[in-house]
Amino acid sequence: MTSIKIFDGNDTIGGNKIYLEENGKGIFLDFGMNFKKYGAFFQEYLIPRYTRGIYDLIHLNLIPHINIYRKDLIPLDLDVLSFPTLNVEAILISHAHMDHCGNIGLLKLEYPIIASTTTFLLLKAISDTSSARLGSDVVYFSPKNQIENGNILESQRQKLIRRDLICTDKFTKSFNNFFKRCVQPRKEFIEGTISNIENRDFGMEIKSYEVDHSIYGATGYLISADNTIAYTGDFRLHGKKGKKSEVFFRNAKDAAVLIIEGTRAAREDINESEEIVFQKCLETAEQARGLIVADFTARNFERLEIFKKIAKQTGKTLIVTAKDAYLLDSLENADGINRMENVLVYEEFKKGKKNWEYYLLNQDNGIDFIKPTEILKEQSNYIICFSLFDLKNLLDIKPTQGTYIYSSSEAFEEESEFDFQRLYNWLNHIGFEIFGFEIIKKSGRLKPKFMEGYHASGHASKSDLIKVIDIVDPDIIIPVHTDNPKWFSKQFDNAVILKDNETYRL
Repeated sequence: MTSIKIFDGNDTIGGNKIYLEENGKGIFLDFGMNFKKYGAFFQEYLIPRYTRGIYDLIHLNLIPHINIYRKDLIPLDLDVLSFPTLNVEAILISHAHMDHCGNIGLLKLEYPIIASTTTFLLLKAISDTSSARLGSDVVYFSPKNQIENGNILESQRQKLIRRDLICTDKFTKSFNNFFKRCVQPRKEFIEGTISNIENRDFGMEIKSYEVDHSIYGATGYLISADNTIAYTGDFRLHGKKGKKSEVFFRNAKDAAVLIIEGTRAAREDINESEEIVFQKCLETAEQARGLIVADFTARNFERLEIFKKIAKQTGKTLIVTAKDAYLLDSLENADGINRMENVLVYEEFKKGKKNWEYYLLNQDNGIDFIKPTEILKEQSNYIICFSLFDLKNLLDIKPTQGTYIYSSSEAFEEESEFDFQRLYNWLNHIGFEIFGFEIIKKSGRLKPKFMEGYHASGHASKSDLIKVIDIVDPDIIIPVHTDNPKWFSKQFDNAVILKDNETYRL
């Protein structure tokens, strides 16, 4: 008997939590943070209380009511014993975006996590360089103690635990060493195991395939026991690794069930590709005046490589933030590619540095920093990768003229539109020429209007969704990661639309 239960992500973009059970053994396909649901209660400075563990998340129905969570995150006044338990053998991660893995840190330590080596490296690097949200500490975490009659949870800051990691591809010695590097020193560091998937038995066969997405390391899975289930995670066909996605779908042919993302099922198709983005941004850079600022989605390394190529062709040097440099350096431990060659790191004016920053400053790494005062001297020689949250650093650079290229996703929510108004205010104040978007007045409100060619989505278009479904030709189609699941039922007679907590049995 095969059963599929969608705990989250059935009618929203993100938050995938899909439980697959065959012959009494189960696995989760992703366990992500649902930003839309979180956004109904929280914002930047209004966040879940860390000292209450999962208490807030349970009471606000932001995570499933099942008994699968770390005991140290359960305060005494929260009863989870009445929740149903699941036989979880492992958690499969499709890629390192938080809407797919941002709640895994809440789960019991005994559940191993499965992912590509690239995904694991990125998740560790993200944890090293960021203040973790509750649950986003995927690969390692500091356990908590109950204090004040057990209702308050306090982190054991001197203790760090790394989960058991199961790699879908071969890991190298440098990969292993990267995970042994405890960036924030602790008195006690408990290392989980690192192994390859072919050496583990989960009661079902799990095959992994690299797919194209806006972040490296994205993986599609085939899970086989009584039936074969294909899970796409997030994917596209129009990126540099689009052929990888097609290989996965050809191998998934005749799967009993295809669980497929539908991010763009409600959006019209447009002619897009990373090659179009390269040509458009190159044309803009060739005509640009002064310092060029390139703004694109965080951790979109393919887009970063496009701007590195543009820098080379226009005789300029690419500058990245320290966080981006650390992430790029971490990837080298998976594939041996030095992505920091001929790239400089922006050195902010600030007091003190964190351990990962001292690692970057180590001269043996061959990573070179540049100060804002040095950029000003020859500002037309540089392309600097900044987002809205980095633009305050332009006040230190003091550029006399500049060009801003927005090469990221469009705003689909009102709050995002406010960010674009702030972005426009910054650029207008500094005197930059803007490409990629403009601010217009519509229905009495200021809104961003986006220019075609400067961005390519990380997700498959409607025509590509139809194409891959035709290739796989599954018995059943289950859409997830979409705000328009009904599109699938209109297009395909065999589409099954599941609600939250609803189970489908083959």
